[in-house]
Amino acid sequence: MNDDRPTRRRVLAATGAGLVGAVAGCSAPSGTSSIEGGPTRDIDRDNTADGSSFTEVYESIIDSVTQVRVFGVSDPLTDDEGRGQGSGFLYDENHLVTNDHVVADGEEVDLQYINGDWTGTRLVGTDYFSDLAVLEVDHAPDDATPLSLSDERPVVGQEVLAIGNPYGLEGSMSKGIVSGIERSVNAPDRQFSFPDVVQTDAAVNPGNSGGPLVDLDGNVVGVVHAGGGNNIGFAISAALADRVVPTLIDDGEYDHSYLGIGLLSVDRIVAEENGLEAATGVAVTDIVSGGPADGVLEGATSTVERRGEPIPVGGDVIFEIDGEPIPDRHALATHLALETSPDETVEISLWRDGSETTESLTLGTRSR
Repeated sequence: MNDDRPTRRRVLAATGAGLVGAVAGCSAPSGTSSIEGGPTRDIDRDNTADGSSFTEVYESIIDSVTQVRVFGVSDPLTDDEGRGQGSGFLYDENHLVTNDHVVADGEEVDLQYINGDWTGTRLVGTDYFSDLAVLEVDHAPDDATPLSLSDERPVVGQEVLAIGNPYGLEGSMSKGIVSGIERSVNAPDRQFSFPDVVQTDAAVNPGNSGGPLVDLDGNVVGVVHAGGGNNIGFAISAALADRVVPTLIDDGEYDHSYLGIGLLSVDRIVAEENGLEAATGVAVTDIVSGGPADGVLEGATSTVERRGEPIPVGGDVIFEIDGEPIPDRHALATHLALETSPDETVEISLWRDGSETTESLTLGTRSR
């Protein structure tokens, strides 16, 4: 990253309050934008069921989950002209976490808590590469307490709850399990993948984006990112959010490590064509000119066609980074996201020209 490129925080500061209000949705001065509401859930009804342990989790955190309403954009998911919506949750007393894609390009952003209260916001920072954003809130109800990011890595089979506002249906909850971990999911422009994504079979629909995926202790396992259909949903992991969100609060932006390579997970066919003893690792298919790997790593020198697909031959195959195994592209993305930072030098163990070797590489910063 060029030293003279202004940070997002400096850009926001330089534009003044008027533009910040237009981008972030500060609809009134701080301290005057809270409007109380009347939630239907506070109506005293007879003959209500006892609920379950899931009800207890829901009741313990629902006051901290908000509906996010974004004005000035067209929402392709709801066909709502000039308006989009999603979910978010309190990260600390003053800040709310949601998705970058929920608030991106919005002119105004309002939040409504489950108790009916409304509040204005200011944009603090966004990160396109993790799909995370932070808003500063003017007001939080007394019962709304910050949610904790889980300090444990999720495991497949773990029960989780997705809480948010699918299709604008406020305060909804769905139950499922963690059905996959350490996924990398293609971004809409397919120029990169979101790293360290948690997969779940809990129902996730438009409007859930930005809401919490929680464990049965109410800790946030992930920030809901998208529904993939066919009972597959995705969430940005708490581990990645724990790295990105504090930096967004402090600096308004977050820098991601960048290798500058094209890559392909090694399967049996790739292993056979490159003389590998095992189908593991990441094949370097090409090198981005001028990127961190340029002059350090080697891309494929040719391709062969197997089963109608081009198979890279002759390039490096990455096995380890700093001693940690890299069995596939998902592991590579997770390692770069959670264990490295730009300008760090890493040791890469790889297969080149029929033998193992090691190269030192200084990571760059990913740019959009």
